[in-house]
Amino acid sequence: MTDTRPTPRLRHGRASLAVSFFVQGAVFALLVTRIPALQDRYGVSDALLPAFLAAVPVLAGVGSVGTEQLVKRVRPGLVLRWIQPVVSVALLAAGSGTALWQLAVALAVFGLSVGALDASMNMLGVTLQHAYGRSIMLGFHAAYSLGGIAGASLAWAGAHWDVPLHVLYAPLVATLVPVALFASRWYVDQGTENNGGEGEREGRRDPAAGAASSAAVSMKLLLPLCLVMSFAYIGDSTVSNWSAKYLEDVLHSSEQLATVPYNVYMVTALVGRTFGDFGVRRYGAVAVVRAGTLLAACGFAVVAAAPGAWAGMLGFTLVGLGLCVLVPQTFAAAGRLFPGASDAAIARLNIFNYVGFLVGSPLVGALGGAWNYRGAMLVPMALVLATLWYARSFAPASARYGDGHERPRTVDVG
Repeated sequence: MTDTRPTPRLRHGRASLAVSFFVQGAVFALLVTRIPALQDRYGVSDALLPAFLAAVPVLAGVGSVGTEQLVKRVRPGLVLRWIQPVVSVALLAAGSGTALWQLAVALAVFGLSVGALDASMNMLGVTLQHAYGRSIMLGFHAAYSLGGIAGASLAWAGAHWDVPLHVLYAPLVATLVPVALFASRWYVDQGTENNGGEGEREGRRDPAAGAASSAAVSMKLLLPLCLVMSFAYIGDSTVSNWSAKYLEDVLHSSEQLATVPYNVYMVTALVGRTFGDFGVRRYGAVAVVRAGTLLAACGFAVVAAAPGAWAGMLGFTLVGLGLCVLVPQTFAAAGRLFPGASDAAIARLNIFNYVGFLVGSPLVGALGGAWNYRGAMLVPMALVLATLWYARSFAPASARYGDGHERPRTVDVG
């Protein structure tokens, strides 16, 4: 990348998009950490619950596909501006109903809208990184992690004091929606970063240009990044869904200690993403991705071989530090790979976020039940390690040698 001095408009756009990532992290955490309370509220059986949970990522994938078509005519900033309140309201609806069909409708709306939100947020992030001329993508995902920590903490407080879901959600949604709408005034879309935002205010795109951009995306070229995205989310879902059970059932920890690894995982992801952009600027994306891959794989190996709970927690900590860089860099790499069609590339790539999330938890559970959970932890380790094979896909085309390594670059620490 060529380093540039950001304009005030770009700096405002960066801050406003970080707010959007933070809000989405908080909202998503408030949903997933209170699944048991939702199950109790609606009387969802253990047999039916997996179907409800699987429907969300499936519909999110549909929402991401739909966003690829939508942004041919409407700028991603406009999509994000109006879809984020829908996600928040769907959260409130899920916590406020009483009938099973109401939960089904709320989760369906949540899934569809969260797919559109994830796709449009990352489209704007890649656009801003391109305009900045240096790595800033990890910072947006750090804001998401920070929001997730805040949301999970509020959910814990609600559970601790037995606050009804609608009482917990209503004031938060009433606060987060206006904040996100206010911040959306400064979103920077592709083609508007240098024109004062006239195109963004109009909110429309040339349909012919959008169709041409979509057609320019080759799935053969995008496939390595799609696989990396899936592998990363298989690892992520393994930690989020199985870390507590693993510590308690396999490593014989206390129930209280078993809740710690995921919180540590989120904190280490925040730390890694906060400082990850500096690593990309200094050493390049390929080196950071390779280091993150090796660290995450080492973490899963430590988890599989851990003699006790504290060693297991160390393993999950290493997984968090390693995995946290992969997803943001995968989105950024897709934008570099298809500079004239980054929106379409990101919408398609985003689908594999949900593929990994949908596959990861059942895969580890099935292997753990049929074999053992120590052995099951080696599967996400092996899949994450496969990222090393595709690491050259993260190098900018203009900065590659014949072997896929990046050329040395001038460092900008500003």
